Amino acid sequence: MRPETAVVEINRKHKVHTEFYGNPAASKTIILVNGSLATTASFTQTIKYLQPQFNVVAFDLPYAGQSKPYNSDFTPITKEDEAAILLHLIDHYGANYLMSFSWGGVASLLAMAQRPATLEKAAVCSFSPILNVPMLDYLHKGLRFLGSVDRDNVALLVNSTIGKHLPSLFKRFNHKHVSTLDEHEYRQMYAHIKQVLSMEANCGKECLQAIDIPLIFVNGDRDEYTSVEDACLFAQHIDHAQFAVIDDAGHFLDMEHKAAWLQTQRVLLNFFNAPSKRLQLPVKGDLRDLQAMAV
Repeated sequence: MRPETAVVEINRKHKVHTEFYGNPAASKTIILVNGSLATTASFTQTIKYLQPQFNVVAFDLPYAGQSKPYNSDFTPITKEDEAAILLHLIDHYGANYLMSFSWGGVASLLAMAQRPATLEKAAVCSFSPILNVPMLDYLHKGLRFLGSVDRDNVALLVNSTIGKHLPSLFKRFNHKHVSTLDEHEYRQMYAHIKQVLSMEANCGKECLQAIDIPLIFVNGDRDEYTSVEDACLFAQHIDHAQFAVIDDAGHFLDMEHKAAWLQTQRVLLNFFNAPSKRLQLPVKGDLRDLQAMAV
């Protein structure tokens, strides 16, 4: 399952490492959007069940993973920057479907509000429109450790909170990855958290209502940081949204155990393979209308 790799230049400013997992029998392409501090490697389990049915695109943001060697300016990027990068990649690859994880939901919703022409459906996983008490506690502790570049405690915090339901092997990989990042990656995460905390922790309904494709929000029933109950608040602003709950799963869903992997696979493939069409909605909203959301 070796992908074709490429470096895509975005607006003469950023260069992005991409991986294309081709399927000669597939007529649809799905793009995957990482969470914070993650790279394409975080979707290894997901690609295993998507690639047999679709072409799959994964990518590293300019400051992360295999994109880093191609960029020299590591000034922290904003959620609007991430959305612009995603829109460019959707167009470049003609992506029909999108799946985001955690913080990747922010850029994804911002991009979808711009109604990219090829995009037909999207799944937003482990994400909610509010910052609840456990998430706020996680973010404030993260600021303290990131600000002092306390590598070990950043990794321990991730594994003891959003990653607490991961198997021990995945926790070891996670700890090694998070504790060995470059300093600019900690600065990026620090800036991201400050941006989230300095804005209203909710979504602009005009922007959400501008999304004109079917959406499904997928959350684990043991995830207290982006909980099922909080995710369902999206229903207040998106009439056409669907919701799915992964049993006995925390924040990392299909990475946590085999039953969660199988259920996540079933939910996503059923959603993407079901017939649908673009909804008839009013003119699109403004990117600025979508305020900060959970990590």
